[in-house]
Amino acid sequence: MTLIAHLSDVHIGDDARGVERLRAVMTHLDALAVDLDAVVVTGDVADHGRAEEYERAAAALASRHPVLVCPGNHDDRAAFRSVLLGEPASPAPVNRVHRADRFTLALCDSTIPGRDEGTLADETLDWLEKVLADNPPGVPVLIGFHHPPVPIHVPYLDGMRQFGTERLAALVERHPDVAGLLCGHAHTPAATTFAGRPLRIAPGVASALKYPWERQDGPRDVLRFDQPPMVAFHALDASGRLTTHYQVVPAWPHE
Repeated sequence: MTLIAHLSDVHIGDDARGVERLRAVMTHLDALAVDLDAVVVTGDVADHGRAEEYERAAAALASRHPVLVCPGNHDDRAAFRSVLLGEPASPAPVNRVHRADRFTLALCDSTIPGRDEGTLADETLDWLEKVLADNPPGVPVLIGFHHPPVPIHVPYLDGMRQFGTERLAALVERHPDVAGLLCGHAHTPAATTFAGRPLRIAPGVASALKYPWERQDGPRDVLRFDQPPMVAFHALDASGRLTTHYQVVPAWPHE
């Protein structure tokens, strides 16, 4: 069985709060009784896309497990690439593939620089098509990105989800080894489907979503900052079945 921890939306900014919450999550993961196959972070690593934010994030993300990241709408591609990935700064989409014996993880850049909503650019979809074509037969594939590609019935978020998903859906439908899709952006643990495959949304580390059916003080009262951080655990078995468990990080002090 493959076991992956999935977190998102850590929003490392100028104060210590974000780093403390991220360190609590990573300390919990490092104390697990088993080695994880990967820790996946689906975007919004920094709050403002500044190099110093990525430096703090990199230190907090240090782990005994492999850590894999993709950008979100709060991230800056050039700083993300140069500080977190140790690559030359570039405005090009940040797309990366991780191949292991039991699974393949394709992390796609769904961001549109300067915009909150997302899409997969043609060059990203071309890249993903090659990743899927080159995948060894029978090896399950997980596809990750920041923006959910379907509405989740939260109007504030549905207006800035991933759009233009027809080609992505066609790719997924053509490749039976795609076991599921992972994303963030919504700051809530959620599960739905896309193109007939499981879609798993990671909870936010920095904050939690306030649902539209809860009492809200105005249209932008959409996040809670008094909840503990959470993490998703994805178990991928040999048949390609994806099972997800969501866990509150233990022993987090209430703020």
